[in-house]
Amino acid sequence: MNKGSQKCELLVDPVNIETVLKSCLEKDDLHRFIRNVIGNGVIVAPVPIWKIRRKVMMPALTPKIVESFIDIFATQTNVLAQKLEPSCGTGEFSVWPFINRYTLVTETALGVKLKAQDDPNVPFLTALNRVTNLLSERIFHLWLQPDWLYKLFRGKYTEHEKCRFTMRDFVAEVISKKREERAINKTSEIETDFNIKDSHKDQTFLDLLIKSSGGDKGYNDVELREEILTLIIAGTDTSAVAIANTLVLLGKYPKIQEKVHEELSSVYGDSDRLLDKEDLPKLQYLERVIKESMRLYPPAPFLVRKLLREVALPSGHVLPAGSGVIISIWGAHRNPKYWGPDAECFYPDRFLPERLNLPHPCCYLPFSNGPRNCVGYQYAMMSMKGALSAILRRYKVIGTPEEGPIPRMKMKIDIMYNYRENETNPKMHYMYL
Repeated sequence: MNKGSQKCELLVDPVNIETVLKSCLEKDDLHRFIRNVIGNGVIVAPVPIWKIRRKVMMPALTPKIVESFIDIFATQTNVLAQKLEPSCGTGEFSVWPFINRYTLVTETALGVKLKAQDDPNVPFLTALNRVTNLLSERIFHLWLQPDWLYKLFRGKYTEHEKCRFTMRDFVAEVISKKREERAINKTSEIETDFNIKDSHKDQTFLDLLIKSSGGDKGYNDVELREEILTLIIAGTDTSAVAIANTLVLLGKYPKIQEKVHEELSSVYGDSDRLLDKEDLPKLQYLERVIKESMRLYPPAPFLVRKLLREVALPSGHVLPAGSGVIISIWGAHRNPKYWGPDAECFYPDRFLPERLNLPHPCCYLPFSNGPRNCVGYQYAMMSMKGALSAILRRYKVIGTPEEGPIPRMKMKIDIMYNYRENETNPKMHYMYL
């Protein structure tokens, strides 16, 4: 296929996909629209910047550090469940706004309690949601892509810039206050001797990035802002989409939902206690449901890379230098050659350890693969398991059961891939168990 005058190749075979993901690390030029909003964050940064940024980011996202946020997750998932209560039993309603507000990760990223679950009109969240819609519109409408032409669409351009600066200014202000706080509280601690692995309690991602980058001599304010915005945007959208899609699927398959309820009952009993880190490994069936949901409906269905040199694929096909490559995660996840004749079916037990024997690592890549894979996948899994367990402990999703194992869901591409019913946000019924 051609993207303007540039040739683009579409890959669905995991063997070919692995070659590209491991050897072609530069993101396609389409990412410039996202880069214009968040800057050179680790997700979209050019390779020379990405190499440095990823090394700094990795120590701040270890499993031990991610687990330290469990109390925040427990509190926020409980708030999410409580916010759903007034709508339960009232018929069909949209669950998306509730999930979207829950997944806003400013408390773990910045230590700032926006209380977005209490106020749907928080300026930062409003700006984030609107700018992602504008970005998606621009990416998929060729006439909006040239900068000079986009500026002529004054309404869209003005709104885009307002949202961009609302987000940037908010994060910049928090960083400035953090710098002041550090200056006031400075002790005899020597930054070069700081051991991030042992001193992460009560730290935010902002704290951890400052310290892992070298303290006061590390990242400047712009670099911090770029990485924090990246964490917030990536952490909000991907998790929210996956949670919403999973709820829709459970509404379509009540027997699978019943098994989730049974597992939750075995872990929590009749207790209304908050989530604890020891609970997460016990929610094995729920994890399989999430993984199967992301297999059929990956939040990010495509990856786009740019070829700086000619690449010979294992299939024998040669990709020319200068071309773009679209990697279809959607296609790889549904490839019957690797997933079998039931590749289109919703079947969580395919992820049982004794059954899952994928012939290739790139058969399943909801968080990408290779050197530029998602560094926050453990954080995302904790967020998703926490939210879904909090909701399903208290409520049942009532939908129209599917007649067969292949779910029928209308999907709409934004920056992420999300379920849309009648071109609106995900809707479903809830009732008490």
